Amino acid sequence: MQSNLVETLIGALVVVIAGVFLYYGYSTSGMRSTAGYHVTAAFDRVDGLANGSDVRLSGIKVGTVVEQRIDQQTYQAVVTLSLAQDVKIPDDSSAKITSEGLLGSNYISLAPGGSTDYLKDGGEIMFTQGSVDLMGLVGQALFSTGGAKGEGKSGTAAPASAPAPAHAP
Repeated sequence: MQSNLVETLIGALVVVIAGVFLYYGYSTSGMRSTAGYHVTAAFDRVDGLANGSDVRLSGIKVGTVVEQRIDQQTYQAVVTLSLAQDVKIPDDSSAKITSEGLLGSNYISLAPGGSTDYLKDGGEIMFTQGSVDLMGLVGQALFSTGGAKGEGKSGTAAPASAPAPAHAP
């Protein structure tokens, strides 16, 4: 009888701990519904951006990416953002996809404009900057074809520059 009680208590403890982990995972995953208003932004590239990615204003999370799709006319990536109801964004604000670091995930950074009119539910952020292909930039820097120092692109020596004129005292 004593061992059944101990096994029951241990089992209940395991179930409670599993419940805590599930609640934590659900609350940090961005899967819950977000109350707020939705705006869209069109980008040329959204590499590394996923549904559930942060939308930040001055480094503080103010929203979440809720949808991504391709515009069939312009072939741009249209991203739908859910912004907190209490955060008012001027309608001339800009959005930029940026990274948390070299290996960090991407998020959308908002830069507020100076307009007195604010974005409303269903509005669009007009000024955007897509993500930067970091691996492409690193590869370009490593494998660039610029010759050795003092050589032009054709591999010939660069012409010597004329000496600077002497200044009269």
